[in-house]
Formats: sequence, C-alpha cells, structure tokens
Amino acid sequence: MTFDSILTLLTLPQIFAAICITLLAGFVKGAIGFAMPMIMISGLGSFLSPELALAGLIVSTVVTNVWQALRGGGREAVEAAWQYRLYIGALLLLIALSAQLVVILPQSVVFLTLGIIVVVLVSYLLFGRALHIPAQHRGAYDLGFGAVSGLIGGIAGIWGPLTVAYLTAVDTPKKLQIKATGVIFGSGALVLMLAHMRSGVLNAQTIPLSVALLVPAMGGMMLGQRVQDRLDQKKFKRVTLFVLMVAGVNLIRRGLF
Repeated sequence: MTFDSILTLLTLPQIFAAICITLLAGFVKGAIGFAMPMIMISGLGSFLSPELALAGLIVSTVVTNVWQALRGGGREAVEAAWQYRLYIGALLLLIALSAQLVVILPQSVVFLTLGIIVVVLVSYLLFGRALHIPAQHRGAYDLGFGAVSGLIGGIAGIWGPLTVAYLTAVDTPKKLQIKATGVIFGSGALVLMLAHMRSGVLNAQTIPLSVALLVPAMGGMMLGQRVQDRLDQKKFKRVTLFVLMVAGVNLIRRGLF
C-alpha cells in the first residue's frame, strides 16, 4: 500500500477531510459503542461516490468492532453472541444477500427508509415508552429486526441505528449493550467485507484507502472509550437516543436531497 495509490482516488484536501471525519467517527464509537459507519458514510459520501465511501469504512468497521467486542475479555463476548444468536444469524444472512444489490438499488431509497425507521422508533422511546416483548416472542423479534438491519446494512453499510435502537428499546444494560453491539457489528462488518470483495466495491484500488483510515479510527476510538467509562446507564441511554435521532434525521436528509 502506498500513499500514491490513495492519491489516485482522493485529492490532498479530501484525504485531510477523510481523516478528520474518521477521527470523529472513532471518538463517537468509543464513547457510545456505535455510529462509526453512519458518520463515515455521511461524511465521506458528501464528497466521494457512495461506493468509495462504503469501501473506505469497511476495514475500520471490522477492526474497531472486534476491539470493542473483546475489550475486557472474550468470555463476555461469547456470552453476548449466544444471547443474540438469532439476531446475528438473520443479520449476517441478509447482509450477504443484499450486498449484491448495492450497485443497482438507489442509495436515496435506502437512506430514506432507514432514516424514517430510526426516527419513528427513537421518538417512541424518547416519550418514555419501551418495547414489551414476551419471552416466548423474543426469538421472532430478534429474527425480524436482525433481518431488516441486515437488508439495509448490506446495501448501505449501516446496520447500527436499528440494532442499537432495538437493544435500547428492550433495556439492555450498558455493559452488555456495548459488548453485544461489538459482536453484532464486528461479525456483520466481516461478512460485509467479504460480500463487497465479491461485489467489487472493495478492490485493489479501494483497499489501501480503507486500511489507511484505520489509524484515525482507532485513535478516535481510544479517546472515546475514556468518555464511555464515565457514563452511567441513564446518561448512556440518553446520549445514545440523541445520537440516533441526529443520525436518523441526517439519513432522511440524504435520502431526500
């Protein structure tokens, strides 16, 4: 990988902007456990093609989520994976299938649909509501939300908002939510990477950019984790919902304009 290969895709001002956006995305992810792909796809997509923006975030998404899942030990990551195994299974399957549609389905439709879903669900939660899911129906909800997240994730590279909104809605404890999102996002990102190697989005020309952005992503994440450790459950949930609402509104804006 050489700097010259990245210069064939981006100008110097674009490289600087990409680094700043990725640093911010890493910090937010470190603080609340998600939002990196949303920030990166929104920021990079403002001056790069959707395919190049998507390629740019993939390696950082894989590595930072593996880091997040294994922080504090692998045993808890395995327990979180088992607890949400149905969600993860549906997510991975739909990511693999829908990723092949990225070059033919209008991104505006995907962004608008995801934005509306997130804003409606977060608005519901902000009014103090909660999803009351009977234990005997939990598997169906996991499969349903996982499938929808995977469908959108394979096309747009974003499955975090709906995943986090669902975990927040069912009052997942902060520590478990951070661990579960790391496992869910990490496994999803790995499948996404493999799927887009097949679709052609991630190729010999775009891989160097994706790898290079890992440096600011990890730097920002380590700074953000210092903030995360100071957030109690109530503040964590409030900050999470706020970031989700901003992300949802931004996705609707992208879908419309």
